[in-house]
Amino acid sequence: MEIVLNLAPLLNFFSLPADEMFRRIILYYGWMIPAVIFLYGAGCVWLAWRRRLFFSKQKFVLLAIDVPRANEQTPKALENMLCYLAGAHGTINLIETYWEGKFQLGFSFEIVGIDGYIQFLVRTPVAFRSLVETAIYSQYPDAEIAEVDDYVNTVPSTFPDPDFDMWGAEFIPVQMEPEFKQALPIKTYKDFEYQLGRPEFHFKDPMAPLMDLMSSLRPGEQIWYQLLILPVAADWSKIGKPAIDNVLGIKPKDDPTIVDRFFEWFLELMSQFSEMIYSLWGNIEDKPAKEEKKEINMLNLLPVQKKQIEAIQEKISKMGYGVKLRMIYVSRREVMNKPKAVNGFVGFIKQFNANDLNALKPDTKVTQTSSNYFYKLSQIIRKKNKVIRAYKDRDDTAGRKLWYLNVEEIASLWHFPIETVVKAPLIQKTTSKKMEPPMALPVEDSLASDLALDDLFNLDDESVDEQPAEAPASSESSAPSVATESHQAPPPSNLPGIND
Repeated sequence: MEIVLNLAPLLNFFSLPADEMFRRIILYYGWMIPAVIFLYGAGCVWLAWRRRLFFSKQKFVLLAIDVPRANEQTPKALENMLCYLAGAHGTINLIETYWEGKFQLGFSFEIVGIDGYIQFLVRTPVAFRSLVETAIYSQYPDAEIAEVDDYVNTVPSTFPDPDFDMWGAEFIPVQMEPEFKQALPIKTYKDFEYQLGRPEFHFKDPMAPLMDLMSSLRPGEQIWYQLLILPVAADWSKIGKPAIDNVLGIKPKDDPTIVDRFFEWFLELMSQFSEMIYSLWGNIEDKPAKEEKKEINMLNLLPVQKKQIEAIQEKISKMGYGVKLRMIYVSRREVMNKPKAVNGFVGFIKQFNANDLNALKPDTKVTQTSSNYFYKLSQIIRKKNKVIRAYKDRDDTAGRKLWYLNVEEIASLWHFPIETVVKAPLIQKTTSKKMEPPMALPVEDSLASDLALDDLFNLDDESVDEQPAEAPASSESSAPSVATESHQAPPPSNLPGIND
């Protein structure tokens, strides 16, 4: 069987002048470019509409968490809790994505300081409320959780305002672009552990500066700290390979565009065609052997390279989340102290910076409520309205795109302070420390003992009156009290729901 290939049209096309070739390509195939752009734009508009419809049907709840009294749990407990919360991640198929508009819902871990009063909060979809409560109680059995009204509704949503002023920003990694540089970790709570001194001071809790800052707020001042976390698939760790290559000086390949893929396909097609022609002519030459890759000797690496590679491998070995970090300082104009609040919070964040790994900084270019050049006032007002609206909506699409942290890094940035280390007086705590019932308490005794217990706990008013007015005090017979009265300062009136 003889195969005949007519290459005359192709050869005639390539023999034309360059301008004529370009004109014919535009004439025959130029309509494809605007068509692809139109279809892409229409798809984005459709997807945004379907997502808005899906999000409008979702219900959320804000949970206030009272810190367990005499808490001795390290941030490792919160790390375990975050691993459990990763169960909220789900797989979404194409029909759910493009028809139902479904997307992954996340959580908002928040700390609010109002007039010196401090409250830890978690905002969660109603569907995941039991998941959040189980995660908290599994690590902090003595914690108390209550549903509260949203505190963000106590301040204006638009600025300028005659009574209030604000400062806000997102905090982003210094090594954020390209994406693989996010594999470099920040400092975690393990870097705040020491071996010197008394055992109770071996851990210097990084939450202490933030607790002291929020406790020192005057009436009319508020600091909001928000950490949005979005469960992601386990393949987020793929950023580790190009990050290690970057440390070793191996240039990563850029993701090919549509044009690059077309030309690669065309060149591959021409290469296969040429090989077929050569095989018919019988003039196949041996291809040169590929150069062997040079092996990397770890002993020849610099200390900083070894440290970075080990840190990257340690980070991607743990579970991760897509993260967005925001801070808002809002206050009445007459008591506003921006240098104290803003610089104090930036100092809290800088504790987690490592110059040879990664660091966090305010996003001065996009979201921070400041401007350096023309139309400064209008730009600042626009940024204020954007950042406070994004905070109130807990919007993970506004501002900068999500970046990656593992559970250890998140637990370092947000955890319940250890009471032996942090002495902030107005942190909301549980009213008493819960204890197990005594071993001598009967549970399955005879009917007589049950009746005796009923008589003991169901005294009427007459039997109470018959008791002597005063009982002799005896240190031997008096039983210790299980729950002591709390002297906790009452929360401010502008934090709704706490006193309900």
